[in-house]
This record gives sequence, structure tokens and C-alpha cells, in this order.
Amino acid sequence: MPSTSPRNSAPTSPRALASPKEVADYLGVPVPTLYQWKYRGIGPQVHKVGKHLRYRWVEVDAWLDRDMDLAS
Repeated sequence: MPSTSPRNSAPTSPRALASPKEVADYLGVPVPTLYQWKYRGIGPQVHKVGKHLRYRWVEVDAWLDRDMDLAS
């Protein structure tokens, strides 16, 4: 079964929110790194849904694009 990346499926998927695990896998970083970025205020925007943290794929991609622009 072919694997698709969240970035390719996010715009057409009804699931616009991602768990920290999904975002960590997508970015290739450990989940604790996402928590550290949240604490330091430097990572993608995160939202609390009840007691859970969730990311919007469009915000993850926007953050990634901004981060790449700053690196160049």
C-alpha cells in the first residue's frame, strides 16, 4: 500500500488537525522536540482541543515555509 505524506493529503482530507505524533513524524523530529518548541514559542502554532494538543496542517506548513525562508 503506497504511503502518502500528510502534506500531500492535508488540503483534500477532512482531517485538518494533526496530533503531535503526526507532526513529529512529518517534520522528522521527536515529539519531545515539539513540546520544547511550544514551551519556547518557536515551533508551529499549537491548539488545545479539550485536553489534547492539535496542530492545523496549514499552520504547520506555513511555519515550515517561514522557517525555511529565515534559514536562507
